Amino acid sequence: MSLDYNKYFTNDTWLQLRGNFTYAANQYVEYEEVEYPGAPWKSRVGNPIAQEYGYIAEGLFVDDEEVRNSPVQFGEYGAGDIKYRDVNRDGVISELDMVPIGYSKDPEIVYGFGASYGFKNFDVSVFFQGLARESFWIDYGRVSPFFDNSGTDARENNQLAKFIADNHWSETNRNIYAVWPRLSDSSIENNAKKSTWFMRDGSFLRLKQLEIGYTLPQRLIQKAGLKNLRVYFTGNNLFCFSKFKEWDVEQAGDGLKYPLQRIYNIGLNLTF
Repeated sequence: MSLDYNKYFTNDTWLQLRGNFTYAANQYVEYEEVEYPGAPWKSRVGNPIAQEYGYIAEGLFVDDEEVRNSPVQFGEYGAGDIKYRDVNRDGVISELDMVPIGYSKDPEIVYGFGASYGFKNFDVSVFFQGLARESFWIDYGRVSPFFDNSGTDARENNQLAKFIADNHWSETNRNIYAVWPRLSDSSIENNAKKSTWFMRDGSFLRLKQLEIGYTLPQRLIQKAGLKNLRVYFTGNNLFCFSKFKEWDVEQAGDGLKYPLQRIYNIGLNLTF
């Protein structure tokens, strides 16, 4: 859906409004799949085609005693690692406990809106861009200060991100809802599983462009042999509203990629 509105109030005052909105959703109606007795959440029927599946994180293990008294999970793990919900209650965390989590990585809603206004020799234009109903997962292997997805020691490349340094589980901070699990000098298989722990809301609204201009009066430029002279300022990607604050939300789960730039320009339009 798109909308455009143009209005001239007088010869030197005008307004333009524009907007667009796209909503795209889908789901499986039929799907040839294995039946999972006692685990109906494994069926893809009724779910979006790009639905993500993962484990429900209940928090971090507060100590080793809680580890011993909880269902068996993955590899070697202990206090400070992610604790997953035993959805089918069989005493073991396995693929049978993976459920639909979050939205697709492709947004269901994409929209934008803007306006342009002119008054005498001044003009200003703004355009906002946004999306909604999208999820992403922090890439534990990439963002981890020690290891990458292959398990290779990456300490030469990765520094400890401030949000991890400020809020991670440790022996002196046994916060089971800390942003990051315990730090270690080896890759922890258990924490690398896709789960709600590293799931984030990818929705955002960004001021994509702002432009302010001023056209000099004819009486000031005719002597210079000019028909038109307009001075303008533009700014791109000036600010963004998002629940996610660690890095630019459009980088999704990998905060180490080259970020989107904020750009400022000052220019002239000349007509001879």
